[in-house]
Amino acid sequence: MERTDAHHHLWVRTRTPQPWIDPVSMRAIDADFTTDDLARALAGQHVTGTVVVQSVPTEAETTDLLAVAERTPVIHGVVGWVELADPGVADALAGLRSGPGGRYLVGVRSMVQAEHDPGYLDRADLRRGMRAVAEQGLTIDLVTRHEQLPGVARLVRDLPDVSFVLDHLGKPPLADPGPAAGGGLAGWADAIREIGTHPNATAKLSGLVTEASWTDWSSRDLRPAVDRALDAFGPERLMFGSDWPVSLLATRYAEWVETLTGLLAGLTSTEQAAVWHRTARRVYGLPAERAEPNTDAEPNTKEHG
Repeated sequence: MERTDAHHHLWVRTRTPQPWIDPVSMRAIDADFTTDDLARALAGQHVTGTVVVQSVPTEAETTDLLAVAERTPVIHGVVGWVELADPGVADALAGLRSGPGGRYLVGVRSMVQAEHDPGYLDRADLRRGMRAVAEQGLTIDLVTRHEQLPGVARLVRDLPDVSFVLDHLGKPPLADPGPAAGGGLAGWADAIREIGTHPNATAKLSGLVTEASWTDWSSRDLRPAVDRALDAFGPERLMFGSDWPVSLLATRYAEWVETLTGLLAGLTSTEQAAVWHRTARRVYGLPAERAEPNTDAEPNTKEHG
């Protein structure tokens, strides 16, 4: 099955520090990850295109990721970052698109999980910025904590002309699914069901292994989240993502592909194709294949993301 990985990262920490990485508990990712590392991870997995996603809230990182995309044929799109609450969103996007690899900008991500104001997604300035992104034909990715999903439901309802992509299925609490903040797994499922009623919302089957127990998860632990997502969105609004290299905290790239293959085994071949590559291509406007990289682009040997 042909695959498009709709969610992975790259970073070199001298240019893009990752202060959230604990060198003890997260030793598996306490390193730099470049396109050479990505190529090794993708080997044998039938991945014909990827989307690299920002990891820190800086335009500088997005500029570098676009330059990396320009010379890396397997990268078909970049989900970057701009300050959505800034009145100059359109100008910021124009600046990113005017540089090397600017044509590969397909979306902007809001790092909602870092916010603690329950009304954050209701802010008028933030929503104005999201509309400005959508007016340029770009998506809005959202990375959230599961207890923030009711705010996401309001957002996608109120902004029907904006294309939203929910990263990691909104981070269901798979390691501790019982009652907790946000209502536990049952509260997550209720919110996902509501979000899924809105056709401008899609979601990524990514990041699930790191929401479960890193050391002893199984596909059985992930199935409730995947099945509920399929019920809420259907295959045509779900997309495969690896969340590599963060996923290395709990699994190898090939093991996640194998696990998701098993979880999707009950779907038809057409439905599986939607999850593995068609949804990502449609939502992000990705090409089926890319031409050779532009060798006239400004050289940039520093890679991160």
